[in-house]
Amino acid sequence: MLDELDRAVIHALHIDGRAPFSRIADVCGVSTQTVARRYRRLRAEAGLRVVGVLDRDTGPGTHWTVRLTCTPAATRTLAHSLAARPDTPWVKLTSGGTEIFAIVHVPDSPGDKGDTDGPHAMLLHDVPRRAGITAVSAHCMLHTYLGGPTAWRGITRALSPEQQERLRPPATDPADPTDAGDPRPLTDADHALLDVLRHDGRAGYTDLAAATGWSQATAARRLAGLRARGTLFFDVEVDSALLGGTTQTLIWMSVAPGRLDDVATTIAGHDELAVVAATTGPTNLLAQALCDGPADLHRYLTRELGALDGIRTLETAPVLRTLKRAGAVRASPPARTAGRGA
Repeated sequence: MLDELDRAVIHALHIDGRAPFSRIADVCGVSTQTVARRYRRLRAEAGLRVVGVLDRDTGPGTHWTVRLTCTPAATRTLAHSLAARPDTPWVKLTSGGTEIFAIVHVPDSPGDKGDTDGPHAMLLHDVPRRAGITAVSAHCMLHTYLGGPTAWRGITRALSPEQQERLRPPATDPADPTDAGDPRPLTDADHALLDVLRHDGRAGYTDLAAATGWSQATAARRLAGLRARGTLFFDVEVDSALLGGTTQTLIWMSVAPGRLDDVATTIAGHDELAVVAATTGPTNLLAQALCDGPADLHRYLTRELGALDGIRTLETAPVLRTLKRAGAVRASPPARTAGRGA
């Protein structure tokens, strides 16, 4: 498990993924060198990474959930293939390795009619052709109640409200159109910038300038604008098992339409959940639970969710392995300390 300083560094990076180590150190009451060492160790042993992510609700395009039932022999190969795609921010193996769950980003502009290489190709063409797939379902994500810029409370308990306030990025100046969030559509250079940040949200302005062809000052202004507009946020990837979330489970719920907003808002406040989102389909509410073992999951399902009016049906699928969380797939898996779970 992680100690208090480890948790404080993770919490600080959730508040501002690009906060200088010196500011984190000042808030935590330690030296800059200590924070830098902890950051390097967490990257090596806990899978820590800061990544830049397009917000599902305010960013361009739409997101779809895709659930694939596969033969055991085909599951891993297909899951890794999906994780390698730039349009899949989430890929998980579930239900003992017989299912793949993915979130797919679909751009606003559709491809030409009949174009199987357009942005809808993965949903409508690529997946059904794969051997070993026995069932496919895809549903549009309509609204995120928890997830995206908000986070599982397992990583946001270490710092006091005063410490959190000291770490928040500076407020934007409404009189400055750049700081207020440039409303221009994303350009090729923007996508190049975002691609760098998907791999490393703390990449320096030198790297961002090299990828975009902009000056460092222009890269800094555009990055600030995307953050201010809410199009881009910085997420923290870390091994949740080291924070007590040893049992991960996806939960699909069918909720009475008139109760959907109330139920979703209520469970978004539950400590066990990391994601709550409304979707289309036969079930209309999706959640991800992080619990301290199967007994804790059983308690949550029966005593917390089971006590809510409006939930008609509920289906669970334990997560066997997470291949992709939010950023790009790592070039190689981080080293792990012996005995620590994936």
